[in-house]
Amino acid sequence: MDFTFTEEQRAAVEAARAVFSDVAPDRTPSPALAPGAVAEDIDRQLWHELARTDLLGLTLSPEHGGAGLDPIALCLVLRESAKVLARVPLLESCAVATAVERYGERTLAAELLPRAGRGELILTVGANGRSGHDPAELAVSARPYGEGERSDGADGETGGPSGGSGWVLDGVQSAVPWAQVADWIAVPAHTAGGRPVLALVPRTRDGVTLADQVSTSGERLAEVRLEAVRVEPRELIDAAGCWDWLRSLLTTGTCALALGLGERVLAMTAEYTGRREQFGFPVATFQAVAVQAADRYIDLRAMEATLWQAAWRISTTAGGPLPAAGDVAVAKIWASDGVRRVVQTAQHLHGGFGADTDYPLHRYHAWAKQIELSLGAAAAHEEALGDLLAAHPLG
Repeated sequence: MDFTFTEEQRAAVEAARAVFSDVAPDRTPSPALAPGAVAEDIDRQLWHELARTDLLGLTLSPEHGGAGLDPIALCLVLRESAKVLARVPLLESCAVATAVERYGERTLAAELLPRAGRGELILTVGANGRSGHDPAELAVSARPYGEGERSDGADGETGGPSGGSGWVLDGVQSAVPWAQVADWIAVPAHTAGGRPVLALVPRTRDGVTLADQVSTSGERLAEVRLEAVRVEPRELIDAAGCWDWLRSLLTTGTCALALGLGERVLAMTAEYTGRREQFGFPVATFQAVAVQAADRYIDLRAMEATLWQAAWRISTTAGGPLPAAGDVAVAKIWASDGVRRVVQTAQHLHGGFGADTDYPLHRYHAWAKQIELSLGAAAAHEEALGDLLAAHPLG
């Protein structure tokens, strides 16, 4: 397979490296020592730098002020962001913006996307449902406004937020990243007929309440509860495949974060074992150490190959023996298992030094655990892959 990146994609990587070069992974309190979230807000300085270098609009079309690149470019930037544990909702905001441009109404896209690309709006998404184990769209119901209630309009017709038609949302989305500081929250839901839809809801809309949650990595999450929340027709995207595509992009982006984090952790391990001596020799020269590091290098290469396969499938209309969801599942299986093995081996080879809260390795371990379970652990994707193979027999 040829994973050669285009000139534009390589330029995005160089821009990302320049922005992230000034980010220190330990400039917030340690998640092991903080009683709650490590910070109340995202890294605003970094967010503005990402906007200034046009990285927030990377996958948006020039019509909306973006660079017009594909999800592969976004994954390349996410890979770099994970190496410094960037405390920004880069994946969520870019993924939602891309889905709105791809599937949403033009008026909504024109209103939101240029501002999102300039960093003036923060977008996030509830992708974990009520518990993180069931499909997210089943946690929220969407019904046309007027079912079981009368319009406020004098003509007696059903009405929505703007007096016409609309939708009403009820339900809960748990572990929504940075919902407290987001301007709009993308909420997957299901209609009475079971059709998945995606609603764009302002955080301050009547009926939306947030309860603080904290991730394993110390980042702010929220339980978003929706009680009779009314949305305008243009704020609900019911195009076929919208939520499935957005979920695939989010999952693939999570794989990119796992790869970047794993690469940085393995580099830290190589640096440490290369200078740590026992019996007069660097421990990196010991066969037992070298073999474990080599195994983790193989994990990273497998994570990389499956990541770019998944990113390529969702970036193009190319077919395959399985739907694109199959490639995404394979990538997430490798990402979840691989990043866990990488950080566990790193902790082992660092010895007691790896648990020192003055050294950043424990932060990477906490982030790795969060990434491993985000959008489904390996076992969940193995089950999904099995269902796909049953429905699409190979050979």
